Amino acid sequence: MTTTPAPRIAIIGAGPGGLTCARILQEHGIAATVYDADASRAARDQGGTLDMHPGSGQHALRTAGLLDDFLAEARPEGQQMRLVGRDGRILFDAAPPAADATEGNPEIDRGQLRGLLLDSLKPGTVRWGHKLTRVDPLKDGTHRLHFADATIAAADADLVIGADGAWSQVRRLLSDATPVYTGVTFVEAGLSDADHRHPRLAELTGDGTMMALDDNQGFVAQRNSGGHIRIYIGMRTDENWHRQAGLDLTDTAAVRDALLDEFTGWSPDLLGFITGTDTGYTNRPLYALPVPHTWPHTPGLTLLGDAAHLMSPFSGMGANLAMLDGADLARALIDHPTVDQAITAYEKVLLPRSAEAAAGAAEGINGAFAPDSAAQTLAHMTQHH
Repeated sequence: MTTTPAPRIAIIGAGPGGLTCARILQEHGIAATVYDADASRAARDQGGTLDMHPGSGQHALRTAGLLDDFLAEARPEGQQMRLVGRDGRILFDAAPPAADATEGNPEIDRGQLRGLLLDSLKPGTVRWGHKLTRVDPLKDGTHRLHFADATIAAADADLVIGADGAWSQVRRLLSDATPVYTGVTFVEAGLSDADHRHPRLAELTGDGTMMALDDNQGFVAQRNSGGHIRIYIGMRTDENWHRQAGLDLTDTAAVRDALLDEFTGWSPDLLGFITGTDTGYTNRPLYALPVPHTWPHTPGLTLLGDAAHLMSPFSGMGANLAMLDGADLARALIDHPTVDQAITAYEKVLLPRSAEAAAGAAEGINGAFAPDSAAQTLAHMTQHH
């Protein structure tokens, strides 16, 4: 009697979606290897806070057997949503649901979520320092992975899952689509120990997220754990606005002065989010894939998360959708007798769902950065809260 060998599953990218997929597969006795370009789990900052939705992020965590661990670290109070006018007046303030963390969309720092997922995996599952440079199809239908470090041997896989983000290498084998600039750039800044060092800005932010949006500009301030507030200074502007201004992004004083010029006429309190930063500035132009983004079914390859459906953060669904993708793909691999049948079933659900979410994200960013964005955002918040 012969037995079919277990498929060799390679997940490219140790983000929330790829790690969720690996965790669920391991829980059902299916091995997967995660390859990530970072040198270690602590190689770079993981970004701001995330709200986990019951039907997507929380569902994925429950499927992975990690919901209780998540709830132990989540911040229900982080769901507070506040809209502020450019004059600094609070226009709308939605308190979070009752303290029960299972209600609504409790918040968690990206780094905490990633740590929770990483700690749930068997040692050696994630191969750090493995930057994928190309994927070669082989004659037997498998694929060979090549890495930037010449000392790392190539690896063969029966299934390659592209969880490698906006500029995915795996996507190139499936689709000619590339991310397109949305017209909006965020300049990221931050306040540490905000309640003590920046009490007025901490008070204005509240316990969750504060937005001040008007006339194609705005501020988004998010509470993170440990007294940190992460700030996104947003502008509808040219993708290379800093070059056109002759600006060196490493010159903190010059960036501050340029941003103050951009936001002339805004409240001094809100301008404090520019001048008060103690983390410097990071330029983050926002990109999105075309809507809808689809690809022909290709044996041995598939995508999840931003690699499949990169969209603006105004969907509110990015990490949630990536984790739901990871959970659905893992379940398909568990439930179907062949890898190809599993991919077919997964993509049948993934593609229409992601197209709907991406269309909503495009509508969201266009409303948030428009001439009348203050009125649009207030109407949206009033309707949905």
